[in-house]
Amino acid sequence: MSQEKGAVFAFATQVPVEVVDDIVQRQILTYNDEIMVVRVIFTRPGPGGVAHSHPHVQVTSVESGVFEITIGGRTARLSAGDSFYVPSDVHHCAVCIEPGVLIDVFTPMRGDFVGA
Repeated sequence: MSQEKGAVFAFATQVPVEVVDDIVQRQILTYNDEIMVVRVIFTRPGPGGVAHSHPHVQVTSVESGVFEITIGGRTARLSAGDSFYVPSDVHHCAVCIEPGVLIDVFTPMRGDFVGA
């Protein structure tokens, strides 16, 4: 379940949280056909899924926690205030070092996240 498409405002306390797995939870904050903002909550250290790619361009900001991010074979450790860019179709992954939150922005929106 996610926020209503085209919502002008998104209040994290009012948007449903989807449990993705035993480490990751996800909130679809707001989106339309062109762009999507997703709050990704890491409840404990560990991998945030497997290395993957998608046709969407992704920009992510670290809200809290510490993460090891690998993009196209390059790895960096990021913490609150840091960000990264993932070009379309480039393999990437995140490993949570200290529990925290990532804010993902995708363009175009991730239809697979909302069942579109």
